[in-house]
Amino acid sequence: MYSREEAKAIRQQFWTMFGKRYDRKWILYNTKIKDLVLKFSFEDRRAMVSIDLEHADSFFKDYYYDKLISLRSILNDEMDDEMVYDFNYQLASGKKIARIYTYIENVKIQKQSDWPAVYEFYYDKMDRLEQFFNDYKDFIED
Repeated sequence: MYSREEAKAIRQQFWTMFGKRYDRKWILYNTKIKDLVLKFSFEDRRAMVSIDLEHADSFFKDYYYDKLISLRSILNDEMDDEMVYDFNYQLASGKKIARIYTYIENVKIQKQSDWPAVYEFYYDKMDRLEQFFNDYKDFIED
């Protein structure tokens, strides 16, 4: 079991090394669509790349989610993966968001031997997700 400080240090080291290994500018929060973000996540034993819809207004959340659902087959092809669509994804904080994601399981941030596989997964999947987003951004926000 790790102390809070040790766990924080491990997370910082993980993300610092990822940033050094893949030194590029990611879109992430800079989508130019309010409360729609592209995200890297590490939860318990699962690493994820996702599109998160965090809009508090259900009209906009529904609107963007429906737009992304309409692009499902294209997104799955672009990602070379079957994406998971969850309109009521619950974060560890208890907040509910809409999340469209892909993931790998049985990896832990505390286990440095898992890091290379996670880094490869993150780079490949986020690169594809950003390409999809750039190609269809106008349709999504129209």
